[in-house]
Amino acid sequence: MQRNVHSGYNDLKQLEMFVETAQKMVGSATMSLDHDMLTGAKQAIANAYEQLARVRNQATGVDDSFLARCEQQLQQAEHQLNEALR
Repeated sequence: MQRNVHSGYNDLKQLEMFVETAQKMVGSATMSLDHDMLTGAKQAIANAYEQLARVRNQATGVDDSFLARCEQQLQQAEHQLNEALR
């Protein structure tokens, strides 16, 4: 009998990847100021925030400091993107 065990590890790893991707896309987009890249970076941030919300809602017993760090990194990336869009 095989059980479907959900440890949350994959969700955390995926969140980490979403945040890293958003940061990289924001960095590239703000350097180039390309409209399509800026739009993609904005979507990457939104996707990362959605993943963060999913992880928080699942209450996997995750260290809150990890989630707080991810949220802070997203806020910084969002701020950087908003500054570039001015």
